[in-house]
Amino acid sequence: MAQAAVRNPWQVTLHVWYALFLRELTARVTADRVAWLWLLLEPIAHVLIMAGLRTLIGRIRLIPGADFIPWLIVGITTFFLFRNLMTRGMSAIDANRALFAYRQVRPADTVLVRCALEGMLSTTVILIMVVLLNLLNYEILPHDPLSVMGYWMLMWAFGIGIALIFSVVVTVFPESKKFISMLTMPLYLLSGVMIPIQYFPTEVRYYLMFNPLVHILEFVRAGFFEAYRTVDGISLLYATWWSLGALALGLLMHVRYKFRLMAQ
Repeated sequence: MAQAAVRNPWQVTLHVWYALFLRELTARVTADRVAWLWLLLEPIAHVLIMAGLRTLIGRIRLIPGADFIPWLIVGITTFFLFRNLMTRGMSAIDANRALFAYRQVRPADTVLVRCALEGMLSTTVILIMVVLLNLLNYEILPHDPLSVMGYWMLMWAFGIGIALIFSVVVTVFPESKKFISMLTMPLYLLSGVMIPIQYFPTEVRYYLMFNPLVHILEFVRAGFFEAYRTVDGISLLYATWWSLGALALGLLMHVRYKFRLMAQ
């Protein structure tokens, strides 16, 4: 009898990731009848709500160097990328716990694959939004596409790092999941998604600038809108260090608590 080919560790990992990806994709898109449609309708709903409130928030009608609707859509879709990575990534271990019976599957694999799927879905959503807005005669085509791709990947990396960290935290301390989920709304309001950071008082803006999401969002918008004036003090180096630090810490936590995560 011919012996089966021996796979090296990288081949095993890639096969595991591929199988997990197909499983996650099927579960994500077929969760209910409108699951795939909601991916697009959710950001549109947020934009419509904010557009309806424009008349009540006079100071936010004008965005320096960008139209309000395109500016808002870029911010919402970019933030949703981070939010979906964080919230869905931290639940990946519990959702795939039965798969740990296979020795090839590790907790980190489930988080990384789910984050890869969420990133691909969010990328598809923003591409569709850009096409739709251009059909409606809005100026939203990025003037520097390569920069936008780089900043988008930076947000993706930061979200993966946070998902890795929180996936360990909520597995070891299940009660923390409620508190972490509560972070999404404050971050949504204080990251410059709907309200430009420039409109906050100087004293408040100083503290908001510690949030790396503010920096990445501003860079993404600057890549889309050529005349857009970013808030003073944003730093690509600061955002990059946050992203790399989150990834490193998340992976180290998965190595440190690997057996506890599998047996929890």
